[in-house]
Amino acid sequence: MPNKEPLRIKTISEFHQYRNLPKPEHPLVSVINLQDVDELPAGEISMVKDFYSIALKRNFNVKMKYGQQAYDFDEGTMFFMAPGQVLRLEVEKVTALKQSGWMLLFHPDFLWNTPLAKTIKQYEYFNYAVNEALFLSEKEETIIVGIIQNIRQEYHSNIDKFSQDIIIAQLELLLNYSDRFYHRQFITRKIANHQVLHRLEVILADYFKNDALATQGLPTVAYVADALNVSPGYLSGMLKTLTGQSTQQHIHNTLIEKAKEKLSTTALTVSEIAYGLGFEHPQSFSKLFKTKTNLSPLEFRASFN
Repeated sequence: MPNKEPLRIKTISEFHQYRNLPKPEHPLVSVINLQDVDELPAGEISMVKDFYSIALKRNFNVKMKYGQQAYDFDEGTMFFMAPGQVLRLEVEKVTALKQSGWMLLFHPDFLWNTPLAKTIKQYEYFNYAVNEALFLSEKEETIIVGIIQNIRQEYHSNIDKFSQDIIIAQLELLLNYSDRFYHRQFITRKIANHQVLHRLEVILADYFKNDALATQGLPTVAYVADALNVSPGYLSGMLKTLTGQSTQQHIHNTLIEKAKEKLSTTALTVSEIAYGLGFEHPQSFSKLFKTKTNLSPLEFRASFN
């Protein structure tokens, strides 16, 4: 069965209409109490929204795919979507439990001519295909809900010249708290994350053992993340928290260890080693090696004589 074109929802007003909600009180910002929203019918739905969406949901009987990745989603969790990203929902049979929570929608035009218009792209949880929702403690959820309700109260009041600045400030506060809570999530899930780190080391070791380097070059961050079934942004954030290094740095470190082995145990020339490690130009290999070790490949080899 061919994939249908995803439903494109261009405005917040269109979304309200699609979910049988009253017209939004503000055309560019809306806070929706999910208790007021009807359950989606059973089946598969694919949609693209041209605005930001932040949701905190409970009793959510829907399997989600964000881009092409399954989304780890459970009771009392948050997820984040940027404009233009595809969300696929597989709605299971309707349960007796009524969904609850909040959804915050805001259009990029609302951020126009504010610093947040640029800095919002720095929040990694908006990255495409992030596949772990933000799990909140009761205290954290109280903080998030309080900020969302502040935004709702602000645009419910009479709009004046201060309204946008106040809502933007609340948005930034919400995004920064979410960033903090995601960081906490990485730390509190150390066991699972260390398992991912171990799998990463196995994947790199296997890749460097065979002839893939010479024929395919260095593994990319995207390749490694796909092999681990996580998004590149998630993997990088996890590794930064656990080791202080990015995925790319881990790949390079494995490469340097392999290069040291070749330099110290074989008579291959530096050029032969470079080509065998997937470099088109030996100079690039030598430059990376010196950056990592403070020695040229020949200086490193000489230290063993």
